Amino acid sequence: MTGDKPPLTPEMLVPRLGEALVSSGRISEQDLQNALEHQEQQAAEGRAMLLGQALLELHVIDDASLEQAITEQIIRLRSALQSANRTLERRVHDRTVELQEALERLSELGELKANFVANISHELRTPLTHIKGYLELMVTDSLGPLTDEQRHAMQVSQKAAYRLEKLIEDMLMFSSGARGEMSFKPEAVDLQRLADHALTNVIAKAKEHDVEVRIAIAGAIPLVQADGDKILWALDQLLDNAVKFTAPGGRVVIGLKEESPNLVMVSVGDTGAGIPAGRLKEIFEPFHQLDETSARQSGGAGLGLTLVRQIVEAHGSVLGVTSVENHGTTFRFPLLVAADTEGRKSRRDQ
Repeated sequence: MTGDKPPLTPEMLVPRLGEALVSSGRISEQDLQNALEHQEQQAAEGRAMLLGQALLELHVIDDASLEQAITEQIIRLRSALQSANRTLERRVHDRTVELQEALERLSELGELKANFVANISHELRTPLTHIKGYLELMVTDSLGPLTDEQRHAMQVSQKAAYRLEKLIEDMLMFSSGARGEMSFKPEAVDLQRLADHALTNVIAKAKEHDVEVRIAIAGAIPLVQADGDKILWALDQLLDNAVKFTAPGGRVVIGLKEESPNLVMVSVGDTGAGIPAGRLKEIFEPFHQLDETSARQSGGAGLGLTLVRQIVEAHGSVLGVTSVENHGTTFRFPLLVAADTEGRKSRRDQ
């Protein structure tokens, strides 16, 4: 048998009504106990009732006193809720202020670091220019003839100077990006031409490491709106990393594919060692290497992928990465098709 549900009353909004009635002296402890037992008896017979109704049926309290007690409890509950809300709002405000201050301190530290890197890099440029100039004079015999051993030593020094120059340029680009000042010159860019250029730049290193590098183009690729020099730099960096961390006999592929009428997907994938899933975010941290031993063997300051992401984001895009340990890593990012382009590159199999 299903009993009738009690009618909707204000009492339903008030918890612990019995304790409130006892503490206010309106009923005794025994009255409350009798009312609770009456409630249970009625429930056993299939008739549900609230505590207030049980008290009324036992003539322990009158309607006016019960209504007043319920009203007082609702007012107390409302007051407590308002107080709790004010406390919560104050705490949220305080925490928000603390977080804002922490973010401002982090921003200041980041700006100080970027300015420091920029200043040091600029200071290094001048002496490096002199070093490169005199090395060039010596290698070309402008300061007198050299023996074969001396010429070899000068050529090694030149390569070291060029590496140092590249590191300085990377640091300057990083500091500009960190300050939101990276230069950006968008134009209609032929991605296939950039991919060919990037392939040429890395082919010697790939042969040295016995790594195959090729381009895979899916269909006709339209021109995209981008800074050609910056995208080429990003491709060079992604390819250099891919070759660096791919074992001999492995493969690196530059992929170009029109994802939609408005987007072209650019990707660089390899069959290298891969990156642990829990450490993918670390690869974009500046001056950070996942494997310090590999870093010492392969060189690099840990800025490459940080700069690639800055370049991609400066194009309003997002750099994505997928990786499986011992199976390889793929970086990809979409670029917008140039609005005024009609030309499309013909498909070619590579």
